[in-house]
Amino acid sequence: MKLHIKTYGCQMNVYDSERMADVLAPLGFVLVDDADEADMVILNTCHIREKAAEKVYSELGRLGRLKERRKDGGGGLILAVAGCVAQAEGAEILSRAPYVDMVFGPQAYHRLPEMMARVGQGRVLDTEFPEVPKFDRLPRDRDPGTAAAFLTVQEGCDKFCTFCVVPYTRGAEYSRPVADVHDEARRLAGRGVREITLLGQNVNRYHGEASVRGGDWGLGRLIRELAGIEGLERIRYTTSYPADMDDDLIAAHRDVPQLMPYLHLPVQSGSDRVLAAMNRRHGADDYRRLVDRLRAARPDLALASDFIVGFPGETDGDFRETLRLVEDIGFCQAYSFKYSPRPGTPAADSGDQVEDSVKDERLRDLQDLLGAQQLDFNVRCVGRIMPTLLDRRGRRPGQLVGRSPYMQAIHVEGPDDLLGTIADLEIIAGLNNSLAGAPAGEPAGATLS
Repeated sequence: MKLHIKTYGCQMNVYDSERMADVLAPLGFVLVDDADEADMVILNTCHIREKAAEKVYSELGRLGRLKERRKDGGGGLILAVAGCVAQAEGAEILSRAPYVDMVFGPQAYHRLPEMMARVGQGRVLDTEFPEVPKFDRLPRDRDPGTAAAFLTVQEGCDKFCTFCVVPYTRGAEYSRPVADVHDEARRLAGRGVREITLLGQNVNRYHGEASVRGGDWGLGRLIRELAGIEGLERIRYTTSYPADMDDDLIAAHRDVPQLMPYLHLPVQSGSDRVLAAMNRRHGADDYRRLVDRLRAARPDLALASDFIVGFPGETDGDFRETLRLVEDIGFCQAYSFKYSPRPGTPAADSGDQVEDSVKDERLRDLQDLLGAQQLDFNVRCVGRIMPTLLDRRGRRPGQLVGRSPYMQAIHVEGPDDLLGTIADLEIIAGLNNSLAGAPAGEPAGATLS
């Protein structure tokens, strides 16, 4: 049986898709890249953005037509919708897309074998939150097939930002036990993984139980433990909540060489008034002081962030405060979006919505500033030697692509046997969204050999 999984949204959805494939493998399913070849298609969805949800329905329409053609030819196709859109809109999906066979939320994919057994008896909807954590019932071994892998350590969120659906779709905060995380990381390193990104909706709220040495461990202590795994050379984590950056985690950036000098630390706005309306538990100056502490601990740290423009009630003055914060901090990367109401969230019911034309103008101005900062950061990397994890082939023959310590994509010419290795590259060009590299100590245009 051929399985195709299309993943939308965040890195945790990528991890979840891999685990769904693990769960279905004992039933005889093998992954394929093309939905048109598959016997089963799963759309693993994201509910953060309004357009993302509509893209899911558009794709379902196409797959529904494919299923109808299969039926006319005497064949079949199982269609499933997973993830956060499934959790939030399960009944609506079954109503709008009668050709969908299964709808299940992000807490239910370990129950896929039971759901598969029920498909022949009717359509399946499973959006219950389990009493037993799903991680306890997942296969323990997996092979990501690359030198970089995601590892979920924390899930859910208790913050209830007024724009966000995560507490409703992913549930309350849960941290995996230290031993489970360590075991999975050790197995991944044994399969050739050199870089692990620790994932969580609010990852720096990690408080995993440590049965051997007792008590709950924070993320800083977990990172120190994972840094001792043989073969694991790089550690990252995402996504963080500013108010939960504690002293121990900040010190880990100073003390743990495997922890990369890059941090995604979403701030969302530079206006205290807007941050309060968002129910963020920090102000703009709190964020500035936190950045100062982080940079004191790790002077070469580069920061990325998230921004929402046009939040209900945001004034021109509020937006200028966001621009001022961006100018004060300086970011190597950032993700910025127009606010879009998510049903069921408090901000969606606000009567003070900002006009789309104003959102468009503000987003353009913000992205111009952020883009200039990103280009400036990339250009300032020219001439530096950067250890680069080469983890995939490029678009051109003989081209390899890797990630710098700062998460920049770096392109270089080199043989395939360097895939999965960390090579020292001299940066020869800084572009808007990537870098060009050459073997360190070699003239520009040389290839790795």
